Amino acid sequence: MGARYRRILFHTVLGYLILLLLAAVFLTPFYWMASTAFKSTEQTFALPPVWFPRPPHPENFAQVFREVPFARFLLNSFVLVFWTTIGHLFSSLLVGYGFARMRFPGRSILFFLLLSTLIIPYQITLIPRFILFSKLGWVNTYLPLIIPAFMGNPFLIFLVRQYMLSIPLEFDEAAIIDGASRLQILLYVILPLCKPVMVLVIVFTFVWTWNDFLGPLIYLNDPAKFPVSLGLYFFRGERETSWNLLMAASLVAMLPPLVVFFLAQRKLIGGIRSVEIRG
Repeated sequence: MGARYRRILFHTVLGYLILLLLAAVFLTPFYWMASTAFKSTEQTFALPPVWFPRPPHPENFAQVFREVPFARFLLNSFVLVFWTTIGHLFSSLLVGYGFARMRFPGRSILFFLLLSTLIIPYQITLIPRFILFSKLGWVNTYLPLIIPAFMGNPFLIFLVRQYMLSIPLEFDEAAIIDGASRLQILLYVILPLCKPVMVLVIVFTFVWTWNDFLGPLIYLNDPAKFPVSLGLYFFRGERETSWNLLMAASLVAMLPPLVVFFLAQRKLIGGIRSVEIRG
């Protein structure tokens, strides 16, 4: 019994040491970014590298907002995230409900066609979409970045549909007996039970939209409309890059997604676990 206990203890300690080592490896770039954000220009390029800035320079963060309209970039990103999240929630819940709870001819074929669009690379549709949006006069507006969210995202529709399949159909049948319409069933029966997958949609949309660089780069020309993903490139000069200011701005830009993730962590993990592969 003593030997077995020592063996279990050894394996446990060894496992934790390996996890700590891997965590240190993955966190080293983040620490380097955070430490560089508090360095002076001389400390940034010092050899050997300065791991602990002495003295720290927290004024770099204030300098970020003085050098460029960084607060405006953050506000633009929040505007895009808000409307894109509304669009994805609206489209994924509505379409996912139709595929999960309604019976109609060709449902499986339509769902297969929807999922097949996931294998189409984004770059293939980039030029046709740009031509379409330019003819509509939407270039240099947020519409090309927001309106597609209301048209549905196949991956998010798949997640919502799979989650809704786990809800017993007896709830729908009881509501129909009480005289509820399909829209009322969705609003008052299904949606209150879909909070975990709704959190999943919100977090995915927040991270995708906040980190999106290619879309704003193609459709936006006015710097006053740039989101934070494009605003970071204002710190990259043609001859010299202010790395300490760039790292400070990157650290600020990382905080909203991190806060959203930690606030939604419990429901996020529960939503992922609850999504099952069903036919």
